[in-house]
Amino acid sequence: MEHKKTYVKQTYEIDNKQYVIEGPVPAQDLEHMTFDEGLHSFRYPNEQFEAIKEISELPEGRIYVLKHEHHIIGYVTYHYPDPLERWSSGKLPYLIELGAIEISLPYRYLHLGTELIKLSLSQDEIEDYIIITTEYYWHWDLKNSGLDVYEYKKLMQKLMGYGGLEVFATDDPEITSHPANCLMARIGSRITIKQLQAFDDIRYMNRFFF
Repeated sequence: MEHKKTYVKQTYEIDNKQYVIEGPVPAQDLEHMTFDEGLHSFRYPNEQFEAIKEISELPEGRIYVLKHEHHIIGYVTYHYPDPLERWSSGKLPYLIELGAIEISLPYRYLHLGTELIKLSLSQDEIEDYIIITTEYYWHWDLKNSGLDVYEYKKLMQKLMGYGGLEVFATDDPEITSHPANCLMARIGSRITIKQLQAFDDIRYMNRFFF
């Protein structure tokens, strides 16, 4: 499958400062940017910066960034699911995972996370994909948000909803291990019934137990 990547960019003026959301950003452009120290939800900032550079070089990989001047203060990643997870078991070339979204804490008041999601899923080629995200409560910043897991779940579902993602049921053990976890997906308008059935077969891999 050829992975078309159409570059998009949007500028925002807030408090007399200019912020930019753009992507997919290639690795050579990321090399000229700096990465905020507050982006540490998944690993140390310098390690995460290297990780998103690597994702940007994958054939299917997409990195969208929120930045002030050349300083990255937020990002969202898209790539194939981890080979160790069930979502890669069908080897579906049209199944892409929204792997991570993160906004540095001092900049969350800008409320640009919704714009980051919307812009990253705005290109026509997205209609050729099923985009999934697996939401696990242990990845959430509950401490700084002041929310409990269920309030944060509603927050994440609302955020992903701006990109057209909806909640889908599954028997995946990691997701069913806690009621706050969930699977969300956006089904592209050009996805066929056969492709959707293949996705359904991955969502429910333990049907014989029922």
